[in-house]
Amino acid sequence: MIDPKPVAGRQLHLPLRPVWCCRVCAQPWPCADARLDLTVSFRHQRIALMLYLGTQFVDAVSDLHVYDSALGPPPDVRAIFDRIMCWMPPERPPAAT
Repeated sequence: MIDPKPVAGRQLHLPLRPVWCCRVCAQPWPCADARLDLTVSFRHQRIALMLYLGTQFVDAVSDLHVYDSALGPPPDVRAIFDRIMCWMPPERPPAAT
């Protein structure tokens, strides 16, 4: 599995489990910076990005059973799916030759 790499020396915005917020900015993961990093890291590997995000989604759903009730109710699985899987930029057609 390919993992994201830092972009231009920036710190990677990775998820903090089990709450799935960004370790750097505390926004819901993937935050805007994580999305940028992932888009750049996987720029020519859309299927690898989908596999990576699918794995993250499965891990996030698996973490729901340890979610701390002090944080409020756990997020809905559909909301987790939308946040992790549905942000990807649209696929671009190949350049004309």
